[in-house]
Amino acid sequence: MNIHEYQAKEVLKKYGIPIPDFGVASNEKEVEGVIDTLGLTEGIVKIQVHAGGRGKAGGVKFAKSVDEMKSVAKALIGMKMVNNQTGPQGVVAHKVMISRPADIKKEYYIGAIIDREHAKPVLIASPEGGMEIEEIAEKTPEKILTIPIELDGSVKPFHLIRLTNFMGWKKDLAKMGRKVAQGLAKAFIETDASLLEINPLIVTPEQEIYALDAKLSVDENALFRQTEIATFYDPSQQSESEVTAKQFDLAYIALDGNIGCMVNGAGLAMSTMDIIHFYGGEPANFLDVGGGASKEKVAEGFKIILSDPNVKAILVNIFGGIMNCAVLAEGIIEAARSFSIKVPLVVRMEGTNVDQGKQLLKESGLAITTADSLADAAQKAVAVGK
Repeated sequence: MNIHEYQAKEVLKKYGIPIPDFGVASNEKEVEGVIDTLGLTEGIVKIQVHAGGRGKAGGVKFAKSVDEMKSVAKALIGMKMVNNQTGPQGVVAHKVMISRPADIKKEYYIGAIIDREHAKPVLIASPEGGMEIEEIAEKTPEKILTIPIELDGSVKPFHLIRLTNFMGWKKDLAKMGRKVAQGLAKAFIETDASLLEINPLIVTPEQEIYALDAKLSVDENALFRQTEIATFYDPSQQSESEVTAKQFDLAYIALDGNIGCMVNGAGLAMSTMDIIHFYGGEPANFLDVGGGASKEKVAEGFKIILSDPNVKAILVNIFGGIMNCAVLAEGIIEAARSFSIKVPLVVRMEGTNVDQGKQLLKESGLAITTADSLADAAQKAVAVGK
């Protein structure tokens, strides 16, 4: 789950990471309240959306007076940002963050992720901040340092020394830098994050360190123990279909293709998308209804898929381990009748009571194409989708 910058900064503050004073506003009255509370005569106004590239999109402004802060904030609240991260539908900023400006002597990058190759959390640091870390890695990989984070969120002292030397921090600056790295690592582990980054981390002419921007993504499977972060969920930053899917505990991601997919299990869903592509088609979505999906979940899955006007065919691919194929078939039949599905429907199922399930589909009188294998299902779905 992604959260807003201002929320990520509130988290980082709890771990001792210095943040310039800021406030958040969603209307003119709140804007005035932030300006008065912080005593600002100038400030940085930033839209709060779940996407990067805000500066390039015109969503970050430096205002040199109180009146300018008010006018800029008024213009940015309600702004729709569209870029390669948001997709053509864009995302709307319902809030802005207003922060105290900071003089920048040098920008750095520091973040934490899970290193999948080595199955461990790591800190990533670079003396070249303000750029996307992928761009730094591509152009100047020698300017990236990776060091391990222990499972309790600590970082070995010798790794911290290596970090400060790599970043060029000395004396008091090195001490502050170590504190930031330790706080970031601890926050990453304790929030069950999948990504936590500060970009840029700045040093001022007075040799002070501040986190000027922050991004935090948390593993949704761990939200049951991240009760505070769970409250940060903002449905306005997702499509209506994604919000509905979350309400019914369905894993859904919209894609650009025309073959709707309903599958139980993330791995099987990925395989289904791959084989559709292999046979010349394009999946319209990732949709995992879960191992023990009920009739209600199946119905909502169909509803979500059919809300996409680009869908020209639907492929249902189910392995009945926990799920009973007969129950699934009943759910498919009920949904097909309820929603008067007009697009071709291809069903492949295996597992518990599969023969009974196939018989129910056959006797339904509905235009449902069954398949004997995943390859067969994919080929049929691609063919009818065209």
